[in-house]
Amino acid sequence: MLIIITVLAYFAVLCLLGRVTSARATNETFFRADRKSPWAMVAFGMIGASVSGVSFVSVPGMVVRQDMTYLQTCLGFILGYFIVAFVLLPVYYRMNLTTIYSYLLGRFGRRAYKTGAAFFMLSDLTGAAVKFYIVCIILQRFVLDAYGVPFAVTVPALMLLIWLYTRKGGIKTLVWTDSFQTLCMLGALVLIIIKVAGALDMSLGDAAKAVMADSRSRIFEFGDWMSPQNFWKQLVSGAFIVVVMTGLNQNMMQKNLTCKTLREAQKDVCSYGFAFVPVNLLFLALGVLLVMLAQKEGTPLPASPDELLPMFAATGRLGDLVTVLFTIGIVAASASTIDSSLTALTTTYCVDIRQRPADERLRRRSHFVITLVFVVFIIAFRSINSTSVIDAVYILCSYTYGPLLGLFAFGLLTKRAAADRAVPYIALASPLVCLAVDYATSRFTAYRFGYELLLLNGALTFAGLLMKHPPQSSRREGV
Repeated sequence: MLIIITVLAYFAVLCLLGRVTSARATNETFFRADRKSPWAMVAFGMIGASVSGVSFVSVPGMVVRQDMTYLQTCLGFILGYFIVAFVLLPVYYRMNLTTIYSYLLGRFGRRAYKTGAAFFMLSDLTGAAVKFYIVCIILQRFVLDAYGVPFAVTVPALMLLIWLYTRKGGIKTLVWTDSFQTLCMLGALVLIIIKVAGALDMSLGDAAKAVMADSRSRIFEFGDWMSPQNFWKQLVSGAFIVVVMTGLNQNMMQKNLTCKTLREAQKDVCSYGFAFVPVNLLFLALGVLLVMLAQKEGTPLPASPDELLPMFAATGRLGDLVTVLFTIGIVAASASTIDSSLTALTTTYCVDIRQRPADERLRRRSHFVITLVFVVFIIAFRSINSTSVIDAVYILCSYTYGPLLGLFAFGLLTKRAAADRAVPYIALASPLVCLAVDYATSRFTAYRFGYELLLLNGALTFAGLLMKHPPQSSRREGV
């Protein structure tokens, strides 16, 4: 009962923040926060928004199989955030965009514009639903089943609470609630580390020395070019992951576009870009400490690395306080992901698909319907109950960002126009070709694609646009 009371109290604070920040809210407030957000508040909140509930659980477990090599990707993130700050943001602010896909309308035409928006909606809706589903499953298995709360109640209840605090203020509310959720997530992480160190009979200083001395603290992998953990592959992939998953993602960019000026938005993006290294270092250090604790207690490591943190934190083995902290951390991380997806999808549908940004009735109705769609998707995943299907959805979602990378790269790096009619077909063909290449490579060679498949996807879209362009074309005016 303590867990349920804690979760309800947590969402009560979010609803209070939503009520305070949504006074006299209009569509301009919902979509752009009236362009008055403090950049430091946006930057702090984006840390929590970027660390999903899945990451909160998965990153500590990465040390079991990959040591701390994930930090190589985090270093690449920094490069990616600089590209977003100094290449993409100036374009978005110069054009005074509400959604970033409006850029495609001016650069290519209506079909490219609708294609970009549709690809985002498909990938973000299914991707966010899968992430939230996994979090709900973890909460259900390790926490709520003990109280007899059925899954069919958990999902609608959580989505209803998220809808309540986002329905009026939209992105303005999220700037403040994300900051609160980031504070809760980081606070829970630090306090869990302290408790685990205590269970190992270590001070924090001793724990830090033990982590550094452990073989799993290995960060860099330079030797094996075939390994997905190779430093250069991880560094470059990390940079492009940020460019695509943040810079070309309305979900992640919408809050950044609420800063007062371009300079403030650039400070915001660079600040939270640097924060990912220390934050993920804490998650990975926790993973190393948990492995040490398992060895001390003679407990075998779980078959799935994702269960390493829940095995200790959600079962009461470290005390009720850690269970409460784990619940707060995972709910904070997952809620800050799903609420921004809900707002971004509503914005994209109203502004890009329906092209009626001033229609408040449409916005309210769309926001509620998308909430229901999330509930249906998540419960459907539960009824399917197949890990292979969930993995397939995840893979397909990651592929849909490749065409967006190719479209924006072609628009920004060339002055040529693309054949607008051909854009939807090129955008559909590129991920399908990538799937075939990935399958053939893994079956007939020793090479395994990692994040670099995203680059191939974008390159194929870029090449298709390059080959299929109007004769004697020029860049569209006004871009």
